[in-house]
Amino acid sequence: MDLRKVQRTSGGTFFVCVPKEWAERSGLQRSSVVAVSEMADGRLCVDPKYDVERVPQVAVVKPSVYLDREIVGKYLLGYDVIRVEAKDRISPVDRERVKQASSRLVGLEIIEEDYSRIVMQCLLELSTFPPEKVLRREYSIASDMHRDAVTALVEGDVHLAKNVIARDNEVNRLYFLLVRSLRTVVQNPSLSEKLGVLPIDCLDYRLMASLVESIGDRSVQIAGKVIKLKGVKLPKELLQLVLRFHRLVYEAHENALRAVFSRNVSVAESVRNERENVLSVFGEVEAAMGGLSVEVATHVLAVASLMNRIYDNSVDIADLVMPKPV
Repeated sequence: MDLRKVQRTSGGTFFVCVPKEWAERSGLQRSSVVAVSEMADGRLCVDPKYDVERVPQVAVVKPSVYLDREIVGKYLLGYDVIRVEAKDRISPVDRERVKQASSRLVGLEIIEEDYSRIVMQCLLELSTFPPEKVLRREYSIASDMHRDAVTALVEGDVHLAKNVIARDNEVNRLYFLLVRSLRTVVQNPSLSEKLGVLPIDCLDYRLMASLVESIGDRSVQIAGKVIKLKGVKLPKELLQLVLRFHRLVYEAHENALRAVFSRNVSVAESVRNERENVLSVFGEVEAAMGGLSVEVATHVLAVASLMNRIYDNSVDIADLVMPKPV
């Protein structure tokens, strides 16, 4: 850290001298113009290259057994262009893996393709996708999946269960988009200002996005159990308990997200305070399975356990709520 004294002219103007080494590295000379902007936390950012067009970041990937994972990894790191290049030709299998990987990532499109090369470019303007907006959309889909998965169980609707599973891909796409956005914010303070999110908030957003994705994953697992039950109608008393349990769990993650966006600590605390009630109803669901076959009881108990884990995710989300700044 280079500490410098603030000075003042006779006319009342405050000024600070910039480090000589930094100025020379930045190519500054007498009368050079720099941009000075105030950050949300009160710091000043001095940018000597404010008028220089940003150069797209390019990543080169070689075909391998980890090709799809490498593409996702480069996307999450914020690369604008991802080039898959081979010495000879790219095999049909690898071409299909590239296409599947790009389809999982919002904004990543194949713009060039030939015998030995595939070029993908991210066409998104991240400033139009604030983290809160993406998180809200991700949660909206995941919460609908949870509701519909339980509805499929109650109504024995296998088709609806399969529809829940199909929606999981969109939750994953939004999760990857949010991670890319947050990593870019950490590296780019000016984007942080545009999106209205401080770098210190990025960790909480990343964790919340992961927990919301987990709600979607648990819902997919519930839907999988419904498919295995093959439309079996459960006893009315048990269904009533399942619906009661579902309402408790669903309301918990609804309140958790509402508390996050409103920074309402009391609402967040109410989510944790439901723990005893949730455990009590879970015990009632377990006790109501006496007349079921072993196979059906196993699947229904697994559904109840998954719903309990969704409640745990809700508590973890609520624990991230910070009070409104004074």
